[in-house]
Amino acid sequence: MKKFIDVTPNVKWVGIVDQDARKFHGEELSVNHGSSYNSYLIREDKIVLIDGVKATFSREWIEKLKEEIDLNRIDYLILNHCEPDHSGSIPDLVDEIPNVPIYCTQKAREILEAYYGKRDWNFNIVKSGDNLSIGNKNLVFLEMKMLHWPDSMLTYLLEDQILFSNDAFGEHYGANELFDDMVDEDILKYECLKYYACILSPFSKLIKLKLQEIEKMGLKFKIICPSHGVIWRKNPNGIVEKYRKWCEGYSENQILIVYDTMWNTTRKMAEVIADGIREVKPDWTIKLLNNGKTDLNDVVTEIFKSKGILMGSSTINSSVLPSMGALLSSIKTIPYENKKVNFFGSYGWNGRAMDVFQKELEKSALIISGECLKIKWNLDEDTYIKAWGFGMNFATQL
Repeated sequence: MKKFIDVTPNVKWVGIVDQDARKFHGEELSVNHGSSYNSYLIREDKIVLIDGVKATFSREWIEKLKEEIDLNRIDYLILNHCEPDHSGSIPDLVDEIPNVPIYCTQKAREILEAYYGKRDWNFNIVKSGDNLSIGNKNLVFLEMKMLHWPDSMLTYLLEDQILFSNDAFGEHYGANELFDDMVDEDILKYECLKYYACILSPFSKLIKLKLQEIEKMGLKFKIICPSHGVIWRKNPNGIVEKYRKWCEGYSENQILIVYDTMWNTTRKMAEVIADGIREVKPDWTIKLLNNGKTDLNDVVTEIFKSKGILMGSSTINSSVLPSMGALLSSIKTIPYENKKVNFFGSYGWNGRAMDVFQKELEKSALIISGECLKIKWNLDEDTYIKAWGFGMNFATQL
C-alpha cells in the first residue's frame, strides 16, 4: 500500500492507489492507467478526514490510517460524495469511531442509508454556503447536485485556498507520483478529457452553471484535491479552464471515422472516405477507428473531440454490427452541440443497417448532415468515386 503523502504541512493525502484497476463502474468504463481513491486528512485545531475509499481496500486503509493518527482524534468526517468507491469504507470506519460527526448533504445521508442501512450515525446536514470552523481556519461547502450524483458537494479550505473537489477535476490515473507536475503530461491530459467525455459530459450545462457560481463566490485555488487521480498544485486553474471549454460545446478540428466491418468492404470505404476528406481539410486531424477493435470509451472520447463524425457498419441480421449498436446506445443521451454526423456501410441484400443508423442517430444530439452512402458487396471504380465524393461532401459541411 502506498505511503501517505503531504500535500501541504497541514493537509495529507491518505488514500489508495489501485494501479491494477482496468474497469470502473462495473465493466462500463475502462481505466487503462489504473485509478486512485483519494482521501485527505486536515490537521488544524480540529482534525478533519475528507472522504473514504472503496470497500475492497477498507481494512488495509483503516489500519494504515491508524498508523497515521489515533482515529479517536478525528473531530469531523466530511463526505463529499457517497458513491461506493468513496463511501465503501465508511461503515468500517464509523464502527471504529461511532460518535464522529459526519458532514454531508441531505441526499448523501439518504444514499448512505440506502446502501448501508439506517444506522445511528451522527449526521450533520450541510448546504451551499455553510461554514465549519476548524479553529483558525474554515471549511466552506458548495453543493454540486448531479455532478455527477445528486449528493455531490465541494469542500473548500478557505484560508489555504485548497479545494476538495471530489469527482470534479479528477481522472482515472493510478500514478505513483500524485501531483500534476510529476506525472506523464500526455497521459494526464488524455485521461482528464476521457473522464469528462465519458462521465461528466451529460451534465455540461450544470457544470457551466456551477463554474459561474464558483466565480461569483470569488473562490481562488492554490491546490485542487480531487477524489481520483492527481492533485493539482502546479496549475490548478488549468483544469478549471479546461472544464470551461469542455462544457461549452467543445470540439477540435478533427473528423472521426468510426466503423466495424465483416469482410473489409466497410473498412475500405472508410479509408477512401478519409482520402476524400483530406482533399478538403488537409490541416485537420482525420482519425479512423475500427470500433470492433477499439475501446468504446476511447471512441466516445474521440467523438467528444470531433466536429464531424462518420459511422460505418456492414449490415448483419437487418441491423448494424454489435459494436456499432453499443456505440449508438452509449452516445444517445449525451448533449453534444454543433457536431455533424453521417453514416455509411456495405451490404449484400437489404442494407438495413442504414435505417438503424438513421433511427438511432435521430435520437441523439448529433446533427445528421447529408445522405448516407451504402455500397453492395464490394468497391469498384464507380463506388470508389462515390466514397471519395462522400468524404469530400461531408468535409465541406464543417
